[in-house]
Amino acid sequence: MIKPVVKPAALEAGDLVAIIAPSSNLKADYLERGVRELKRLGLRVGFEQSILDKHRYTAGSDLRRARELMDAFTDPEVKAVWAARGGYGAMRLMGLLDDEALAANPKIFIGYSDITALHLYFYRRFGWVTFHGPMAAKDVAGGEEHYDRRTLTGALGLNPTAGVLGEIASGLATLHGGESGGAVTGRLLGGCLTLVTAMAGTPDALDARGAILFLEDTATRPYAIDRMLQQLRLSGGLDGVRAIVFGEMADCVQSADQGYTLAEVLADCTSGLGVPVLFGLKSGHSTHKNLTLPLGVRATVDPVRAALRIDEPAVS
Repeated sequence: MIKPVVKPAALEAGDLVAIIAPSSNLKADYLERGVRELKRLGLRVGFEQSILDKHRYTAGSDLRRARELMDAFTDPEVKAVWAARGGYGAMRLMGLLDDEALAANPKIFIGYSDITALHLYFYRRFGWVTFHGPMAAKDVAGGEEHYDRRTLTGALGLNPTAGVLGEIASGLATLHGGESGGAVTGRLLGGCLTLVTAMAGTPDALDARGAILFLEDTATRPYAIDRMLQQLRLSGGLDGVRAIVFGEMADCVQSADQGYTLAEVLADCTSGLGVPVLFGLKSGHSTHKNLTLPLGVRATVDPVRAALRIDEPAVS
């Protein structure tokens, strides 16, 4: 469903960004490299010393991670909240966040993978535009070879000449051209398929009506991807979708000699929807030049050119 959105303020050189770890624990050297790269982009960087805490498979307790997130959003000096990494744990925070305080403090929020749960939460509850993009202690830590600087700085407002990002990818694989065969426009939503499926049935589940739906994942067997897409179809999770764009889906194979391609699986699972379906967008679990996608803004899919275009600024 197309709904009013709230755009965060543009990021400027010298602004303070807060790195948070709402999911799995992280390594200190990766964090240090990410901080250096963000500083190289002209930003000031802060994080809580407890960010390196560990509790089982998460970056400290649920209460620590929820408090860290709330502190970042309610600190008036912080202009962007940047996830350190994904993994698992964001869904455990849902009952611990202060919605009233969050609604009063929209800010740039960026990450992917497990962070998809928070993208969905912020969009369904507050209508926020958020950013499916490189994480501080992962892609950003790897330098410009691992993230696409043009879409990152353009989407966040660090490059004021960028304005509207425009076409960010072309030459993708067209799996279905759609009933009309022409371009379609909608709100760009989505994220990691595993998390989109996991959030189904919750108050913050994805509403794909009127959306250009982006789905990506990594190291997931084709049958599991098939199962998740069937679950979304059977539950109505794909009802009203305008188009689907799949990511690179790195390492999503059963075996080297499986005898079929992932593209064939995706084409089969999305057949009959009557909408354009593209495959191969480099965002999220991509090893090279990870694109930043502003979620919640108008975008267009052109199945003839196999292209995705961002049609409006993501920041105010």
